[in-house]
Amino acid sequence: MKNFKLTWRDLSLNDFKVYFFSLFKAFIPKSKIQNLDQLEEFIQTKSAWVSQVTLYSYLKTRMGTRYVLHFDNDEFMKSVNEAKWNIYAVALQDLTFFTFSYLKVNFNFQDINKSKEIFLKILDDETTNNMPLDIIEKTKKSFEERFQTINWDKYFSNLPFNPSALSLYEWAPIAEELKTLDRKIVLNSVILKWDIIKKEFKDRIQF
Repeated sequence: MKNFKLTWRDLSLNDFKVYFFSLFKAFIPKSKIQNLDQLEEFIQTKSAWVSQVTLYSYLKTRMGTRYVLHFDNDEFMKSVNEAKWNIYAVALQDLTFFTFSYLKVNFNFQDINKSKEIFLKILDDETTNNMPLDIIEKTKKSFEERFQTINWDKYFSNLPFNPSALSLYEWAPIAEELKTLDRKIVLNSVILKWDIIKKEFKDRIQF
């Protein structure tokens, strides 16, 4: 049986496109979000952007000039991939709940069950991008539990992205003693990225 070495090539092309070209997106004119299909695309792409940019930026900051060398380490690459999907899974939940809570309060959008339809559709689509099935199933269960208890009238204004910020802290493949030192910086970095997304959403939404 052959042993296959996991390297930087095993990260998808999309991972690198999201990470290295994210800054250029600020200069691209953005269309209004006027229907559920456009909202679905917004939730998927922005969740991926936040989760991947914050994870890779944190790894690069902590590892410094040794960053690229770690791509030849099988265990490290496995941990990066696992972290990427787990952080993304929580980011998807947070942004789905935020957008539909905002729509309910500010646009009188009452069909909250559409949030579940969109979320599940995004997860189903991610199977083509090799999102691990065990993470998908765990995420569906977690979403349902949160869905049953969420206060839709308050969620969007009540620290809506804390869970995904904590997920970066939890899943980033960094030594625990270093993460403890970095906790405040890590959490703030995610929240700041979400602040960008919140502003963009409010500027673009036109239901």
